[in-house]
Amino acid sequence: MSAPDRVTITPYPDGPLLVRGAAELQTEEGRPIEVARRTVALCRCGLSTIKPFCDGTHKASGFRTDV
Repeated sequence: MSAPDRVTITPYPDGPLLVRGAAELQTEEGRPIEVARRTVALCRCGLSTIKPFCDGTHKASGFRTDV
């Protein structure tokens, strides 16, 4: 897999998962989720209004992670 095709997922402390690369996101039912960028932030706190993407709500909610 070449560097441009590589997908990385980076957990940000007390924040989202950053997904970089040509990842294919799907709903629980297997339907594709349209992604317009090569880097997206996925919600981990469960409070985002634009799930599965992060909208920054974790900051105001006091969400904390171990990683």
